[in-house]
Amino acid sequence: MGISRDSRHKRSATGAKRATYRKKRAFEKGRQPANTRIGPKRVHLVRTRGGNTKYRGLRLDSGNFSWGSEGISRKVRVIVVAFHPSNNELPIGRRRQQKSEVPEEKKSKSVESKQAARFAASGKVENALERQFEAGRLYAVVSSRPGQSGRVDGYILEGEELAFYQRAIRK
Repeated sequence: MGISRDSRHKRSATGAKRATYRKKRAFEKGRQPANTRIGPKRVHLVRTRGGNTKYRGLRLDSGNFSWGSEGISRKVRVIVVAFHPSNNELPIGRRRQQKSEVPEEKKSKSVESKQAARFAASGKVENALERQFEAGRLYAVVSSRPGQSGRVDGYILEGEELAFYQRAIRK
C-alpha cells in the first residue's frame, strides 16, 4: 500500500463507507514526511510531478534568520528545537533557539545612520531580548519549510509574540 492523498477512503457525512470504484492513481501519490533533524547538512533532491524538484532537508544545522526591528539578516547556527505548536514529540518545528556564528561585518554609513536614529527614538533593545543576548541564544521562528525547500530560514521573536512563545515553552 502506497501513501495516497485521495479522499475516497474517508467516510461520508452520514458515516457510510464509500464504495471503491477505482484503483489508486499516480496523481494521488504521497510521500513520507522529511522529519528534518538538526545535524550536518543532508539534503536530497526529489523529483515531483511535472519533472520539477523539491529539496528534502533531512538534516540541517544553519540558516538565514532576520531581525525585523533592526533590519538585519545573518546566517546562524540552529542549536535546539524548543517548541512545536502541533506536537511536542516532533523533532523539528517552527520555533528553535539559535546562536550567531557570523562575525560582525562593516556597515555602510546609511545603515549606521538609520540604526542610530532608531536607537535614539526607542532608547534600547527590549529587556526580554537583552536577557537572551546575555545568554548568547535567541528564540526564533522558522518561516521556511525545510522538508520542501531544504533550507531553515526565519525571524527572531520580539514583543508580544516572544512573550506568547515563552509562556508556551514554560508549560
